[in-house]
Amino acid sequence: MTLRLLHYSDIENAYDDPERIGRLAGSVDAVRDPDTLVFGTGDNTSPGILPLVTRGEQSLDFFRAVDPDADTLGNHDFDYGPDRALELIDRAPQPWICANVERNGGHFGRDGDIYRRRVFDANGTRVGVFGVVTPRTASINPATEDVSFTDPIAAAEEAVETLRAQGVDYVVCLSHLGRGDERLAAAVDVDVVLGGHNHAERVERLDGTLLTRPGVNGEMLFEVELPERAVTRHAVADGPLDATVRDAMEEQLAEAGVDEPVATVDEPIERTETACFHGESRVGNFVADAYRWYTDADVGLQNAGGIRSGPQLAGEVTVGDLISLVPFDEPLAVAEVTGAALERAFAQGEGSRLGFGEPDWWHAHVSGATITYDRTAETLTDATVGGEPVDLDRRYRVAVSDYILHSDDEFPVLDAAHRVDRLETQYRVLAEYAREVGIDPTVEGRVQHV
Repeated sequence: MTLRLLHYSDIENAYDDPERIGRLAGSVDAVRDPDTLVFGTGDNTSPGILPLVTRGEQSLDFFRAVDPDADTLGNHDFDYGPDRALELIDRAPQPWICANVERNGGHFGRDGDIYRRRVFDANGTRVGVFGVVTPRTASINPATEDVSFTDPIAAAEEAVETLRAQGVDYVVCLSHLGRGDERLAAAVDVDVVLGGHNHAERVERLDGTLLTRPGVNGEMLFEVELPERAVTRHAVADGPLDATVRDAMEEQLAEAGVDEPVATVDEPIERTETACFHGESRVGNFVADAYRWYTDADVGLQNAGGIRSGPQLAGEVTVGDLISLVPFDEPLAVAEVTGAALERAFAQGEGSRLGFGEPDWWHAHVSGATITYDRTAETLTDATVGGEPVDLDRRYRVAVSDYILHSDDEFPVLDAAHRVDRLETQYRVLAEYAREVGIDPTVEGRVQHV
């Protein structure tokens, strides 16, 4: 018998586009039937303007309208701390499933509200489901506090063994591992891996296991049919509208008070994946320039993953638009590093070195500096600061998100020991820069790939 699964993931700033989140809810309702299972795979409460303002509260309107069969945790679902995550989980209608999250020596959750695994019955079929989140979550999200994240493969092995012993017809993994999905599929007997974390769409079959990823910001809903392992893409923009969800988001945005204009942009600035992750771009230069201007540092450095894709910056730009661009309650910091360390940081912009994102992504946006990188040899061939070659012994002041000094994923050469100052929240820095200087970045050859 045919079993259908609907898969959404990484909704993130779709909440800031009431029409889109309303059409995502409407698309789920239009495609599902009583024998369809609906699953989310993390980062479906945050980040974005409304998530920042409401601390994830806005997601409950979507969850109540869609009534998913289950969701798993993503790294951004901890953006407002583990206790807030648990509060939202308690109030959401769906069960949450994640096997590799611990706290205080036991499984994360309270009163059994986060399961390691569950069995669902649909259309005469028994489906065993487990969830996993990237073990790097504590590194990439300082708000996780005392929560720890264990080996997802070991957790998957235990979950699959238990579910198979219960005689299920299919085993489905709700994964927020990103590039770890392939390793999981090779390690355990799983029929489908519904993935998230990486923002690029994916449909792939590896030795009988189907791997899917619907992308980011609620733009696509995936439909999976079993046993055929067929995948249908549903473009949310073409779907029906759930006006109740749309109206709820519009009301919350109006109440947020983030519509103050800060600047006017004559030439629209793209916020696509290409602009964020494929080298120098106008949007990356804008953010890095604002950081360097605010701090009077030698270099501004912005991680590409900290800039969120979304609508162009065009015409009248508001505070809300800038929150949407860097939607984190994260301060700007100043680090002091040697030239040798700075060159290592520049080289660490290469995407193949990271465990998330795509191998061809570039992760460093800079101001006050130039980088020339040989991607074939994976070598930094030249770097300047202020027009002069980097002096390996000199100490440079670098303006970065404080997150970079916490994480050992992006630019791991930089850490808390280099911090000399912690300043205003990032989006407030962008807003002040926009008011004082304006928003008119250009591409100048700051990052060259040879």
